[in-house]
Amino acid sequence: MTDLSEVITRVHREEWARVVATLARRFGDLDIAEDMAAEAFATVVERWPVDGIPPRPGAWLTTIAHRKAIDRVRREARREEKHKEALMLFDNPEPLGVIDDDRLRLIFTCCHPALAMEVRVALTLRMVGGLTVPEIARAFLVQEATMGRRITRAKAKIKAARIPYGVPLREDIPARVTGVLAVLYLIFNEGYLASDPEKEAVRSDLTDEAIRLTRLVRALMPADGEVAGLLALMLLTEARRAARMSASGELVTLGEQDRGAWDRELIAEGHALVRARLASGEAPGRYQILAAINAVHTDARDIHDTDWVQVVALYDQLGRLDPSPLVRLNRAIAVAELDGPQVALAEVDGLPLEAYHAFHATRADLLRRLRRSEESRAAYDRAIGLAGNAAVRAYLVRRRDQLAGS
Repeated sequence: MTDLSEVITRVHREEWARVVATLARRFGDLDIAEDMAAEAFATVVERWPVDGIPPRPGAWLTTIAHRKAIDRVRREARREEKHKEALMLFDNPEPLGVIDDDRLRLIFTCCHPALAMEVRVALTLRMVGGLTVPEIARAFLVQEATMGRRITRAKAKIKAARIPYGVPLREDIPARVTGVLAVLYLIFNEGYLASDPEKEAVRSDLTDEAIRLTRLVRALMPADGEVAGLLALMLLTEARRAARMSASGELVTLGEQDRGAWDRELIAEGHALVRARLASGEAPGRYQILAAINAVHTDARDIHDTDWVQVVALYDQLGRLDPSPLVRLNRAIAVAELDGPQVALAEVDGLPLEAYHAFHATRADLLRRLRRSEESRAAYDRAIGLAGNAAVRAYLVRRRDQLAGS
């Protein structure tokens, strides 16, 4: 049964977005798409232990979900016209148009300009990324109930406004790409350090899918600097994955990583994208600057060889585009390497990030370097309590416990 549970979990990860996207395209209704996909996976739990795993799990799930969707439409149809329309959609799916990947098409259609940006991102993370409401809430640093209401309201608005979930026209794509990139970045980040404590620390299925979809977006928009920047950022981050976890499942920070374990092919590809954007002469956007910061880190032979002056300058540039507390927090970490922990701590204290574990972890490290052990221990305790990722918690616990000898 354990093996079957693992298979079902894997199939859910691999097929959820595909089933939802197919149903959304054919029925034009997100509630039907999500509900019937969920019912299909519930059927898996009932049937597979008895009948065995089908040779093509994805096709099996899609067929079951379609049948359930048709049954639901038949039950809910109030007029014969609606019934016929639903059956026609099922029998004659619309042409694929300029985007022939179902999941990418769903991302673009969910990122409709009629929805607020944070709603577009949250809705698409739920529908395409398969993230739970608690996972999405943690990504946005908001309460779970708040995020649940946002997603519910988004679906209601889509129905009320009759926003079509059809094929985006080529001219629609540029207006929607900002939301699409935000979605892909959050999906990647959730895979990079999963926020659910019940799941493994790194979800390569999410990082791989985010990179795959971003490559497809770049094929659609090869001249878009932010698309190239996001792809470079993902590649340079993904390149370090093999060195980011210890054998015991603890997070390994950038300064402690074995740089010989980094993927040099991904680094070379990411650096080439960053250089191409610099050569374009165009003013960089947020993702391009973040990619440039990662290029500086991955270009250094070790942490002491890092060009911290350039890193701080890039964060200054980023801060003019995005003066958020998160950017200021990350800038302060770089400032600590240039001007010392006291200067950095002054910049960190007062940031409105009390609910964010990395804020307290940063304070804890700065206080440790200042030999303020009791304050550091309290900050570590706060960070441990907020961290959802098991690998991060293990790292923080070890660092806190090391204070006993300081």
